[in-house]
Amino acid sequence: MLSKKMQSQLEKGSPIRRAFEEGQRLGSLYGKENVFDFSIGNPEIPAPEAIRKWVRQIIGEDSRSIHGYMCDAGYEEVREKIAASLNRRFGTSFSLHNIVMSAGAAGAINVIMYALLDPGDEVILMRPYYPGYQSFILNWDAELVAVDPDPEDFQPDMEDFRRKITERTKLVIVNSPNNPTGVIYTEETIRGLTEILREKQEQYGHGIYLLSDEPYRELCYIDTYPEEELPFWTEYYENTIIVYSFSKTLSIPGERIGYFVIPDGAAGSRDLIKASRIATGMLGFVNAPSLFQKVAGACVEIKADIYDYRRNRDLLYNTLCRLGFTCVPPQGAFYIFVKTPGGDEKEFLKAAHACRILLVGGSAFGYPGYARISFCVSYDKIKRSLPAFEKLAGMMDL
Repeated sequence: MLSKKMQSQLEKGSPIRRAFEEGQRLGSLYGKENVFDFSIGNPEIPAPEAIRKWVRQIIGEDSRSIHGYMCDAGYEEVREKIAASLNRRFGTSFSLHNIVMSAGAAGAINVIMYALLDPGDEVILMRPYYPGYQSFILNWDAELVAVDPDPEDFQPDMEDFRRKITERTKLVIVNSPNNPTGVIYTEETIRGLTEILREKQEQYGHGIYLLSDEPYRELCYIDTYPEEELPFWTEYYENTIIVYSFSKTLSIPGERIGYFVIPDGAAGSRDLIKASRIATGMLGFVNAPSLFQKVAGACVEIKADIYDYRRNRDLLYNTLCRLGFTCVPPQGAFYIFVKTPGGDEKEFLKAAHACRILLVGGSAFGYPGYARISFCVSYDKIKRSLPAFEKLAGMMDL
């Protein structure tokens, strides 16, 4: 008999996966070219040629050992390269012992939660948030606490954040550039959040960790923050853990490769690093995928060419605004968060489906009344979808 946790998940399921699978079904009925699936962050932008080059080269040079075990934290030479890259970019002083390779960002977050959380501990999320966080928190019998955004700019509401921190708060998760809004947290926001965290740590007499989930760090479209100058959380708050995935920036989500950083300045860092390495084994990951650790090490300085993403964003966002939709201006990542006309999310998604447009409702992200559009598709698909969006606008009487 299934566990009670899993029974509840069977009933709930993943709305993103459901929409993606529905897109597959409709594509088989009407032809893929006639279905416009914007449901999932699965980049159709090709991976850089360097990825294929290094895969071939690494396998050719090291075919006997590349598929074996290594240190549970990952290959030392790869972690050294990552630490050196971060130090060059952000003025940090990490060494390989601060870096642990992971099976993507999801694997990293679960490892960290296993190392930190006891049942009943509270984890604070900023609405709207990536739906996977809910499942990860449930895994460890912790409690999800959601902070409201300012509805004008989708920066976190500072007073709500202050109210929501309690003695049981163990972890705060931030995600910037944000999924699903594309918003980038300003330096003012970062300073405000960290000031409140320090105040609450002193009040309750224990550390509160902040986990910065950064799979979209390199996908930034605003001049205020060129990619090298996006605020790096460890500069502002000592109890920060950085999580990174190569999935989005290098278009390799299926390879499940990422890492997390635990700085020496974080409370109990030595034990936390040890615990996270032990948790990697206890969760059954054993180690991050061996081949793509090597590939990531070779490609650590290669960044996504955001020209295609920027072009997609501009065409789709400008068209939606022209048609009368209200959208959160996407500053990073590859999502547009559109307000559902009339406020009826279900009816909007139903109408979009009738136009063979697949979206994910804001309720999945803890913020009803909106829908997420993922524009990490081909430019041709976006061009072909525009008449369908125009039809949708007509159905909504915009």
